[in-house]
Amino acid sequence: MTAARDQILHTTSALLEKQGCHATGLNEIIRESGAPKGSLYYYFPDGKDQLVSEAVLEGARTVAARIEEHLAEIGLGAFVQRIAESVEASGYAAGSPLTAVAMETATTSERINLACRAAYALLIAAFEKYLLARGAAPARAAEQATFITAAIEGGIILSRTQHSATPLRIVAAYLDTLILEEA
Repeated sequence: MTAARDQILHTTSALLEKQGCHATGLNEIIRESGAPKGSLYYYFPDGKDQLVSEAVLEGARTVAARIEEHLAEIGLGAFVQRIAESVEASGYAAGSPLTAVAMETATTSERINLACRAAYALLIAAFEKYLLARGAAPARAAEQATFITAAIEGGIILSRTQHSATPLRIVAAYLDTLILEEA
């Protein structure tokens, strides 16, 4: 990827995370990224749906890589605690661009919905890989990975809505307990 394309994707992700898909306009992305308008249309000729889809997938790849790199050394609870700290530090404006976009576009954009499905699949696969490495049976690891992803996403929504990181901290504590009990 090029620096301009990366900057557009990074800016898009940040805006999506903060304000959602519908409130994020192309002109705002151009202004905030500092990229020339022509660059946006050069790299994303299919417009906003393509840009949002690619931003969501790029963000999920980054998070999945973090899961794979750090989860084994810090543990599930500590990983979710870091998410809680990030949400809190942002003044409850951050958490995940995927969460906001998935909710807003589930029935309005097939392209973005497919990207969100693929993004969630990447996260689930990363958690599943962690669980398999801990000795979980394959079928159980797949179920638990889905549960972990759903719990974290729900915790993000509640934390942002309540302006409190407590829901994510509760998720962190319960996930550690539930997963450790089954290992």
